[in-house]
Amino acid sequence: MRLSAFPLVSVLALASCAAADDTANVASASAKTAQAAPISVPAATPTMAQFFEQYNDVELGASPQTKAYRGIRDGDYGKWDDYGDAAAKLEYEVLKTFSSGMRSAFELSSLSGEDALSYRLFNAMAERRARNHKFRKNVYLFNQMRGAHSGLPAFLINIHKVENADHAIAYVERINGLGPVLDTLTAEARERAANGVMPPKWVYPYVISDIQNLLNAGDDNAVLKDFRSKADALDLASDDGEGLKEDGLNAWNQSARPAYERLLAEMKRQEAIAPTDDGVWRLPEGGQYYSALLKNYTTTDLSADEIHNIGLREVERIHGEMRQIMAKVGFEGSLQDFFKFTRNDDRFFYTTREEYLADANAALRKLEAKLPEYFGRLPKAPMIIKPVEAFREKSAGKAFYQSPAPDGSRPGTYYVNLYNLRDMSKNELEALAYHEGSPGHHLQRALQTEMGDLPPFRRFGGVTAYTEGWGLYSEELGKDMGFYTDPYSDFGRLGMELWRACRLVVDTGIHDKRWNREKAIAYLTENTPNPDGDIRKAIERYIVYPGQATAYMIGKLKIMELRANARKELGDKFDIRGFHDAILVSGPVPLDILEENIEAWVAAEKN
Repeated sequence: MRLSAFPLVSVLALASCAAADDTANVASASAKTAQAAPISVPAATPTMAQFFEQYNDVELGASPQTKAYRGIRDGDYGKWDDYGDAAAKLEYEVLKTFSSGMRSAFELSSLSGEDALSYRLFNAMAERRARNHKFRKNVYLFNQMRGAHSGLPAFLINIHKVENADHAIAYVERINGLGPVLDTLTAEARERAANGVMPPKWVYPYVISDIQNLLNAGDDNAVLKDFRSKADALDLASDDGEGLKEDGLNAWNQSARPAYERLLAEMKRQEAIAPTDDGVWRLPEGGQYYSALLKNYTTTDLSADEIHNIGLREVERIHGEMRQIMAKVGFEGSLQDFFKFTRNDDRFFYTTREEYLADANAALRKLEAKLPEYFGRLPKAPMIIKPVEAFREKSAGKAFYQSPAPDGSRPGTYYVNLYNLRDMSKNELEALAYHEGSPGHHLQRALQTEMGDLPPFRRFGGVTAYTEGWGLYSEELGKDMGFYTDPYSDFGRLGMELWRACRLVVDTGIHDKRWNREKAIAYLTENTPNPDGDIRKAIERYIVYPGQATAYMIGKLKIMELRANARKELGDKFDIRGFHDAILVSGPVPLDILEENIEAWVAAEKN
């Protein structure tokens, strides 16, 4: 049986803490290569595994960048994905057709085990995409968190490996292809601006700065430096190596640079007319858009009001636990006085990047030694810690994780932003490392990538509430494992949990209750110990990435609830290793399915 040949569009989050998250479809500009062709899915397939492999083949056939992320370097290695809206429309139609074909070919009631779960997960993914497709033009294509202006250079630097001359030629081809991609997105951004979809005015200086960092560096910009370094590492004749580097320079100056200059002009034009209101309520159908985002990211039916109130409740709880640490260290004064002390005292901050990286690596090595006591399954892929590249560190987020390549050619990578060390408290180092590394994102996502028996859409997809809920849960798990022995580090852990609770308040405050940026900043300043720069950058993130930040605490609370229920049900039979494996073995799932999985595990343990 064969599918008619047609490309599929898939979503790929460039340089983000959610690179493996299918929910980024709502807030992504990265639609893939699309060509008009008939869409045909047969009425039946021999097995579900073959059906999902066919879906994967079509998906990969349309996305050279997805291939590169997975370590596939074939004839498409020098190509970019298609970022036009026609590609986004085709992506939607293809997934809708495949999901319809699955429902026609298979009866859920006749399936069991992983096949039944895959059916439900694929269907749920299609439903999420269907809800969000109509809002795709409400997305800000260029902002300080993400966008092709910084994401594509980051892709070349971090993903495009050069192991031979053909790979170097493909790199040059991609430099040359930057021009058309940037022009496509510049035109789309201009069209959206005409329809009232622009980020707030304060966003533009960040984007403009990132673009100018590349342009002002001239022939010594981050992309060309990376290419020269990779070309020099090859065993090539001198003339061949110099010729390749000359080709890269010409591609930059003839294609990429002029397109960046056109994008810069458009960003400056928009800056002059950009709005000052911060929430997405001001966008076309803004209220419906935000509701769809909340449902998408949390995988629940919680309303903005309900999420806001959960946040207020959790803030109060965590403040109480912080006061206990305040008493433990003998601090006299109010909680807000303690916040100011930990926010400003020099003892809580590093003075060099090298010190920070050394301590983060040491913290992870200590924890990793205890992982076998808490997990039955552990990943094989290694992980490295890497500072965010200089050209984008001013605007990039605090930290994020990139999954390893399935072929082992790229380790898992924990990116930490060390642009301003006063934004990176020593008190938070442990919790941040456990979240992004182990037992957090690296452990979970590397295991997911290594689950070769799962359909590819499960191995490489994601659900934000699950993935980020696990990351936040992992921060507290570090305490269960015996870490945070310094009370100030434990205070930092609580501070990061408080941060996620406050996100529920400020995200809904901005996008539903119409708070402005200053009110949201004031809320975090009053209620968290974080430094001013950290607070401002966080609020700016929530404004341009609406809804996503609510997933962390909602997901973590569900995992903690499931663990408490399992302990109660199993008593002495409760095995923390078994519980964690039961969470992780399915890969990312919506929270309602996660609850079903744990209930099934509890029932099996009882028997």
